[in-house]
Amino acid sequence: MVRMGATGHDEIERKYDVERSTTFPDLRAAEGVASVGLPAELLLEAVYYDTAAYDLAHHGITLRRRVGGTDAGWHLKLPAGTDTRRELHEPLGPGGEPVPDGFGELVHAAAAGQRLAPVATLTTRRREFALLDAEGIPLAHVCDDAVDARALLHERDQSWREWEVELAAGPEALLDAVAELLLAAGATPSTSGSKLGRALGVSFRKARL
Repeated sequence: MVRMGATGHDEIERKYDVERSTTFPDLRAAEGVASVGLPAELLLEAVYYDTAAYDLAHHGITLRRRVGGTDAGWHLKLPAGTDTRRELHEPLGPGGEPVPDGFGELVHAAAAGQRLAPVATLTTRRREFALLDAEGIPLAHVCDDAVDARALLHERDQSWREWEVELAAGPEALLDAVAELLLAAGATPSTSGSKLGRALGVSFRKARL
């Protein structure tokens, strides 16, 4: 069972690879967007858990403990369709705590019963923009992320920049409208589909659902 305090929601998002020198576009041009909020500056630090063979990643699953931002805690993301993952959240405990029992049970089959341990650390310096309608309601959030990652089992370090679009109250058609602007600015669809996938060299776009 997922322990008391766990919450969940469907996360609908797209990710894009982008060069460090690329200029972030004016997203007010996207159909349905009335204004863009001032950017929130966030520092996110996460430890990702998996088996030594990356069984969870190969199933398109991510399990992490993250501090910083507005949703610090344990996050478990499960594939739920194109552009969609089911995200479960549990609050943080003390540093050094084990994977929550409920999350361990949910991924037991995908992990083939193997032990879960830290496999990667990611530090993300994020600028997050809210895309608002005429009434100031967030339709989506667009993130401009600078990522530093380390794959722990192979001691491999990487750094990159990416853009991420996550729907809030907006329609899914907004993803296409924003994509046009991001692609025109020089972005390309993410080759891995996930920060963790890029850090580990596993393509979440090809993961088994």
